[in-house]
Amino acid sequence: MTPLLDVRDLHVTYRSGSGEVPAVRGVDLSLDPGASLGLAGESGSGKSTAALALLRLLPAGTRTRGRVLLEGEDVLTMRWGRLRAVRWAGAAIVFQGAMHALNPVRRVGDQIAEPLLVHRTVPARRAPARVAELLEQVGLPASRARDHPHQLSGGQRQRVMIAMALACEPRLVVADEATTALDVMIQAQILDLLRRLVAERGIGMLMISHDLGVLADTCDRLAVMYAGRIVEEGPARKVVDEPAHPYAAALGAAFPRVGDPASRLAPRGLPGDPPDPAAPPPGCVFRPRCPVAETMCATVDPPLLPVEPRESGGPPRRAACVHAGPARPTTGEGVR
Repeated sequence: MTPLLDVRDLHVTYRSGSGEVPAVRGVDLSLDPGASLGLAGESGSGKSTAALALLRLLPAGTRTRGRVLLEGEDVLTMRWGRLRAVRWAGAAIVFQGAMHALNPVRRVGDQIAEPLLVHRTVPARRAPARVAELLEQVGLPASRARDHPHQLSGGQRQRVMIAMALACEPRLVVADEATTALDVMIQAQILDLLRRLVAERGIGMLMISHDLGVLADTCDRLAVMYAGRIVEEGPARKVVDEPAHPYAAALGAAFPRVGDPASRLAPRGLPGDPPDPAAPPPGCVFRPRCPVAETMCATVDPPLLPVEPRESGGPPRRAACVHAGPARPTTGEGVR
């Protein structure tokens, strides 16, 4: 099967007053139609930058190289006219913080209709009916099309963003922290809606979050990023329950688990701070914070390599660590 999305050796470098800052360093990702992939990592890991690079939504002056193949076409080398056609119709994004992504002075129905009219998905006279259909699909009454964003709750605004993303029936949806800052009940509703849409429509979904639990419950596979690189990738539940990389273990240990009193008492977080992307340490970039680092880690920059045999012919589970194995601590052991 040809992947819906095939990212190879993606690099993104920002320009600042003090020089160039590499935010994404050699990321590889693959996503099939009807599948969902989670991308996890703490703030500053590069996950949102990687997502924006997929549709060339980064600020002017940002340097990007590598390949981003969407159904075989390289997004990074597309002419502007073709790129404009691909956005919304081929791939759409649900941005973090719908209140900032939506135009505050326009009715939400008009904003949902805009991609329909730009891409001529439906005749103008049919647009209101299509907007009503989309709102109902995401669990909102059609009458809310007349409202402005400030008249909606946070969960309702996120649903409007999802309706906009689905308006032109894209093959790929990127959800960038789509449930951040929502209460638990609304978050569960949004996640259930996304799962249902993937199952019913056969679209591919790339979901970005710092919460491994959310991704494990929503996605088929999970990739964990640290300092601009993927350090572990594999079946979502296995990466969370049996992490092969110390950073994935620490990230999972940061969230208490229902029914596990020990996880609530475990120390949280990691010592130190993420590295300066403009001046990463030699060897493994995670070494200064790693609870199992050895002398060799100061000189060896481990590549992302398989750590287990393939399962059912699918992609292998991979990790970038000289200690990579299926049993790393998940309850805070060895993590301060």
